[in-house]
Amino acid sequence: MADGLVTGAELMARAGAGVVSAMLDRWPGWDGLGDRPCEGQVVLVLCGPGNNGGDGYMIARRLAELGAECHVLALGDPDRLPPDAARARDLWQGSVQEFAANHMIAVADLAAGTGQTSLIVVDALFGIGQRAPLDSVTKEVGAMLDHIAVSGGPAPWIVSVDVPTGYDADTGVALAERPVEADLTVTFHEAKPIHGMPQFLEKDLVIHDIGL
Repeated sequence: MADGLVTGAELMARAGAGVVSAMLDRWPGWDGLGDRPCEGQVVLVLCGPGNNGGDGYMIARRLAELGAECHVLALGDPDRLPPDAARARDLWQGSVQEFAANHMIAVADLAAGTGQTSLIVVDALFGIGQRAPLDSVTKEVGAMLDHIAVSGGPAPWIVSVDVPTGYDADTGVALAERPVEADLTVTFHEAKPIHGMPQFLEKDLVIHDIGL
């Protein structure tokens, strides 16, 4: 970036495209026919207050182009987003609601009403820069998961961008009582230390080259 070979916005677009590609290859319930497994699917995208959140907006935009019904919830003050993340939010163009359990639950109920068997949740909250404590964030996600378990709603399939929310990227130590447990994690350039920790070795990990 310093040499002018690539911009932060370009890297963010590549990251978002890489996450979507990995998701499409593993989309729950997809029979492999056609090229739009997300067509008509309700998807919940959780965007944080930094560049990880910017990746989330790019993911939502791409999935919407492929026919998904994306519901974006944002954590933090949008006026304090870093420039590249703010640009990604502007490019999204769809509605953005506040990050809150009741909004997540409403999306889960909407997915249940459509009859879909899985609710895809994109965790683009903090990535590698997260710090403790994160209980106030993860408890909101946990409330939605508890609601789904009690109501018999569509099974959550969680995709984390870079690092699941609630874990230290270097040590793998939990930063919350109930961290987000991802079914798929997509990271960029190379694996981070957390991805080699014993508790993560059986998790689905994709390393996407964004041209660094």
